[in-house]
Amino acid sequence: MDYTELKANIADICENTFTADQLAMFTQQAEQKIYNSVQLPALRKNVTGTLSNGVQYLGMPSDFLWSYSLAVIDGNGDYTYLLNKDVNFIREAYPSNSGTGLPQHYAYFDDDSFIVGPTPNAGYAMELHYGYYPQSIVTAGTSWLGNEFDSALLNGALIEAIRFMKGEADIIANYEKMFGLSMALLKNLGDGKLREDTYRSGQYRTPVS
Repeated sequence: MDYTELKANIADICENTFTADQLAMFTQQAEQKIYNSVQLPALRKNVTGTLSNGVQYLGMPSDFLWSYSLAVIDGNGDYTYLLNKDVNFIREAYPSNSGTGLPQHYAYFDDDSFIVGPTPNAGYAMELHYGYYPQSIVTAGTSWLGNEFDSALLNGALIEAIRFMKGEADIIANYEKMFGLSMALLKNLGDGKLREDTYRSGQYRTPVS
């Protein structure tokens, strides 16, 4: 289902005419709910970057949702995977006056960066394997979600549209039930069917500028 079809379906099912901005809002709210709730192997990639000597922070990609792994790559191409911890663990285990070394742990510091510990004692090449937020179907016209699992997207958008219309509670509950079923199937799809696809066996790599 592309965005033109999605908009037509929302209008037809709701038997209402919406503005372009309203349809975009319903759709993007549904996308946000879906992408933040289910980890989809089809929506992940690797980026490489550099952790600077003496700097405890590493920037996140702008489309970052969650991490699968973060690794230091040495001069021989060998990987050392950092353990994901809470930011308070990093601060307690590696206070600012502690020594430096090869990073062993990392945590989400804020919406834009990771914090690592210990503080790097040299510059290190890094590789982040992460789930990313794809371009919205609103702006792209098509999306993986629209092509592969449109029931979740449509039902999610319908919930937002009917709430906007101040629809009856039982109607909203009915679409919430269908959305919940779609999300359960989507999780199964992500956990099972897509485990052996090209995104898992050969993620594409994007250099960090």
